[in-house]
Amino acid sequence: MSTTKTVLVTGAGSGIGRAIAQRLSRNDYSLILLGRNLDKLETTKKTLERSEEHLLISCDIRQAQEISKALQKSKIESLYALIANAGVGGENNYSSNDRWREIIDINLTGTYNTIHESLPYLKKSGAPYKKIVILSSILARLGVPGYSAYCASKAGLLGLTRSLAVELAQDKILVNALCPGWVDTAMAHEGLQSFSEALKISKEEAFQLAMKDVLLGRMSQPDEIAEFTAFLISDAQTSITGQTLDINNGAMMP
Repeated sequence: MSTTKTVLVTGAGSGIGRAIAQRLSRNDYSLILLGRNLDKLETTKKTLERSEEHLLISCDIRQAQEISKALQKSKIESLYALIANAGVGGENNYSSNDRWREIIDINLTGTYNTIHESLPYLKKSGAPYKKIVILSSILARLGVPGYSAYCASKAGLLGLTRSLAVELAQDKILVNALCPGWVDTAMAHEGLQSFSEALKISKEEAFQLAMKDVLLGRMSQPDEIAEFTAFLISDAQTSITGQTLDINNGAMMP
């Protein structure tokens, strides 16, 4: 496995993470695919170019020690880039079964853990610039009823991005966040289903209602997010850091 072009992709078992892994595999990167579901990671791996070259890590990013042990077990010497994509969605409500801690622990604390456990490997890379891309969300910028944990966790990632960009500039590690809007993934369709049930309308009607606030009237495809991510970690990109980059079909213009 390459020591200067190894990329860790978290949440690689589905959706945007899988699309990113597929795109990066066409650029001759050696990938480490991380997720909680090994079967889903195996499915992703089978779709990659040079599938035999890529490694799988099954662990819970809420547990920093699990990430540390998994990276040690992988025997890699360094990382060129980290795509911190792992996360969960859904609603939460202040009650005895509130999902607040689960969502914050995975989306925000889990990303924090993953980055810090990866830093020693990024700093060992011989590349002139190393890259971290954090997947946030348009909901980092918007409030949605019933999604306080998700919105808070994704907004927290933007603060984390800015802070780390300052901290790691001297190590030539560029840190940026992506805020996708509606993307055609299972998570988005689950959100539409919940939306339709809450309003007692069909899922298609929920989709049309959601698209009324989107200038282009469409969802992005996971491949589009993957293509932009590929640019952000490419050798051609050496001047973007500490930025929040929006991909939302004109749904909002901060």
